[in-house]
Amino acid sequence: MGVTASAPAKVILFGEHFVVYGEPAIVLAIDKRVYAKAEKRVDKILHLNSANLALEATIENGVFTTEKGNPKEAKLRFEPVKTAVAKVLAKHGAAVGIDLEISSEVPVGAGLGSSAAVIASTTAAVSTLLNVNISREDIFRITFEAEKIVHGTPSGVDPAIATFGGTLLFQMDTGFRPLDIKSEISLVIGNTGVERSTRVQVEKVRAVKEKYPQVVEPMLRSAREIVLRAVEALKKDDLETVGELMNINHSLLRGVGVSDDSLEWLINAATKAGALGAKLTGAGGGGCMIALSRKDKLEQVTEAIQRAGGNPFIARKTDEGVRIEQS
Repeated sequence: MGVTASAPAKVILFGEHFVVYGEPAIVLAIDKRVYAKAEKRVDKILHLNSANLALEATIENGVFTTEKGNPKEAKLRFEPVKTAVAKVLAKHGAAVGIDLEISSEVPVGAGLGSSAAVIASTTAAVSTLLNVNISREDIFRITFEAEKIVHGTPSGVDPAIATFGGTLLFQMDTGFRPLDIKSEISLVIGNTGVERSTRVQVEKVRAVKEKYPQVVEPMLRSAREIVLRAVEALKKDDLETVGELMNINHSLLRGVGVSDDSLEWLINAATKAGALGAKLTGAGGGGCMIALSRKDKLEQVTEAIQRAGGNPFIARKTDEGVRIEQS
């Protein structure tokens, strides 16, 4: 008898890059989820399978063996999953063999927090399967630790949103706090399909800041003001203002050099099709953009992004974090 758990993906609604310099950001859980199904085995082997990535591996007595796909990629993708399972097994107190099957509605490597959602759903599924009493805070901590393998020094935003869901205000020095947003937020997410390195984009902004400090410092203050005004607008369900602020936020991101042609094509197409606002989300330099739209314009905006060369899908805010689907 298996247990399936899931966790949501995320978008950064406001504040990416500027958050590195202590400014706030708004992060939103979306209704696209990653699923992890855990089943017990009769042996002590951990068997990992990712349907979306066409990767399969086994771990026996600490030895990692790739069964399917590129060995280097399998190790990279499954190492944090192995870490999360090991932490649950340590709480369980006995070695158990587990079959773990991961499937996802979320594009991988697109800045939507899929790796954190994989780890959070895995942690929930395995702990429930083994009757290990585990809190959401435990799931967050385990996901955060495992994410360090992927990202080195993660901010904690992705593990938090995958675990708790909802809308979070995040700042480096104060961490994250939930925002009580009642608005129904509908987004079209456009994936450019262009792979990018977060590290390269972060270094690009740092270089611009070091070269033009007097120019970039006011941009940081503007980014903070955008987030604070966006919080108020979201609480009032004033989506026009949210959209306008998204446009201004994107102009700042373009100004520090993290947009590119692939993103600009999709953002311009979305705006012309009637989106209230559109911007890149995440690191930039490719990856994804988001367009805020009223319900009656969602299809129109989606089609426009597709015609402009993007791979679009509709996503909505979700307040639900990690959860057990079935057992």
